[in-house]
Parts: sequence; structure tokens; C-alpha cells
Amino acid sequence: MQLSCHTLIVGAGITGLTIARELLKKGVDDIAIVEKENSLGAHASGRNSGVLHAGIYYSPGTYKAKFCVAGNQLMKEYCWEKELILQETGKVIVTDDSRLDSLLELKKRADQSGAKSIIIDRKELLELEPYSIPSEKALYSPNTAVFDPNQILTSIKEELTCSGKVNFVFGTSFLGISGCNKALTNQGSITFNKFINAAGSFADKVAHSFGLGSQYKVLPFKGTYKKLVSNRNYLVRGNIYPVPDLRNPFLGVHFTRGYDGDVYIGPTAIPALGREEYGFFNDISLETLSILGRDAVLFFTNERFRAAAMSETKKYFAKYMLNEAKKLVPELEIEDIEDSPKVGIRPQLVDWKSKKLVMDFIILKDGDSLHILNAISPAFTCSMAFAEHVVNEFYS
Repeated sequence: MQLSCHTLIVGAGITGLTIARELLKKGVDDIAIVEKENSLGAHASGRNSGVLHAGIYYSPGTYKAKFCVAGNQLMKEYCWEKELILQETGKVIVTDDSRLDSLLELKKRADQSGAKSIIIDRKELLELEPYSIPSEKALYSPNTAVFDPNQILTSIKEELTCSGKVNFVFGTSFLGISGCNKALTNQGSITFNKFINAAGSFADKVAHSFGLGSQYKVLPFKGTYKKLVSNRNYLVRGNIYPVPDLRNPFLGVHFTRGYDGDVYIGPTAIPALGREEYGFFNDISLETLSILGRDAVLFFTNERFRAAAMSETKKYFAKYMLNEAKKLVPELEIEDIEDSPKVGIRPQLVDWKSKKLVMDFIILKDGDSLHILNAISPAFTCSMAFAEHVVNEFYS
């Protein structure tokens, strides 16, 4: 295979697709999207929680804070226009008295980001979620919704294909760069004028091949879920979340009523052995040793990582998961929980110079190449607004 295009995008996840959509609006009419899998949604974009986030958690000034609120609205408008699944279920964030200060910090962040949120009392909380822990105060997010991520991916792909200006090249892995404008793949070479790296969990490796971002390395975390047995789904009407530890990027065990009516409990954030280790030991490679080494270094040098790793690993056990879930819905019992095949990988970026987890998206630009790293939650929610920013920056 020898192809040429104006703009080459590596990765057909939500980031790559929405960027291609924005490029069409800019008048770019020769786009190739390379995807190593044979279909859409095999990894993070198709395996995420299906929650359209409202923009409450993120530090002011970050990309996440800037684009989550706008992205939420744009994604809703897209679902309405295309008549796609969208259920505006809302969310409550609950806590005991010891975490009220953190709850108020969330409210402050939401206000600064323009995210609608309301402090509610116990009576109002129990009207929304009758089986929730009866917190004296809770934070209500009316703009949180749930959707079918794979349906959205398919819809955008159809839109791009019908334009006649976007060529999808599936089953094709990016291997490296030759000269200034030739990408090497397992199927041949592709010449380009512009290059956009939206490779998700492998975006760091793609950037490294351009000599960029050498300080950034991925640590994969596995997100597994349990779910309520069907006759107990009434315990949760929408989404019930705890107040998270804002020093880490994980939101803790929570309840999500999916678009299909099932109520999921999770996810975990367990250190994984591979970037695609959805099962047990099914993605073991030479890199596994490097990942274990990075885990070990952070375990001994980063107190927050050590605490998170120790607590998250316990969530492999149903009893521990139950204890976490009962902090949100006290009536829950072990027989109310069953296994779920739902699992994903969070490709968390680490700045190896500082030995800290990266809390925001990273954009690296060098000449005619642009690289998007750490596109993790809420990347799906942010995607349309973020893509508009990326394209405006890259093609200005």
C-alpha cells in the first residue's frame, strides 16, 4: 500500500473522528484516518462508562475544565440532531460530614468552569435518589447524561464517509516516520502534508517516534465493573457518585444507570500489565516489564499513587467493592451484585521527570505534526469542543 493525503490522522477513536469532522468544516478535503483495529470502539472510546460529564471536577484553566461544559452541550445537540440515544439522568455527589469541604470545593470548581451544579439538602437528595446515603448536603448535576458511545462513533464515521473526503484505513498500525512526511505502517507507507496523532493509549509512542514528549510514559489502569441484579435496579435512578480525592484523577466507585437500564458499579482503577489487558494476563509483552518497573518506582516515590494502588487492588474482591458501594447506597447487600463483562483501560500518562500523574490533556506541536496525549476521561465528553480548539490552533 502506498497512499498520500493532505492530513493523516492516526487513531479512529472519538478524538480522531471529531478532529476529522472539524477539518471538513475548515475545508480540508483529503483526510486519511489510520486505525490498527478492524472496527471502531475496540478500546477507550467504545469501552468508556457512557456518561456524558457535566464539567464539575476539573481544575480551572485546564483543557478539561475549558471544554467539558461546551463539549457536553455539543454532544447533546449532536445526539438530538441524529436521534441517537441520550438519557438526561442527572447525577448526585454525596458524602458524609467529614468531606463537606471537598464537596464545596467541587461546587467552586463547577462555578468557575460554568458547569451547572446545585447544593441540595437531605430532603432534596432523597427525592432524587431515595436509597442514597442520606447526606446532610449533596451536589446535584442536572446536566449529566448517559449515551451509547459506539452508536455515536458509528454515526460520526458514517458522516465522514458520506462526505467523500475521508478515507478510513482499518487494520493498519503506525510503525514510525520516514523523513518529514512519510508514515510507515504494517501495510505500507502514507505520505502527508499534516499529521495528527490521536492514537489514544499509544499516543506517547507515536509522539516519541517524532522525537517529542520523551518524558511522558503511559501507565495503564484497568477499570472493571459489577452491576446490580435486575430486580434491584430500582435502588438507583440515575448516577450516584462519591466526593473523590481531587489529588488523583480517579472518581472512585460509583453507580451509573446505563442507557440500557442496567445499573453498573465501578469502575476500579487497578494497575494493569498491558495497554490492552482487558482480561487476566491477555496482553503480556516485553513492555509489561517496563510497566511493572514504572509501577514499582511510583509506588515507592509517589505517596498518592501508593495509596491509590493499594486501595484499588482490593477492589478485585466483591466484598471490598460492596463496602465501597454501601457508602453510597447503604441498603445494598452482596446478593444484589453480580459480575459484569464491562471493562476498560485508562491509559494514564505519567510525567517521568516529576514522577507525577498527568491530570490534563497534553498537546504537543512540532512543524506539521500535532500530538494529543492523555486523552482520558472526560475526553469523550470534551471531544467536539476540544477538536474545534485543536483544529483552530493547528490550522491557524
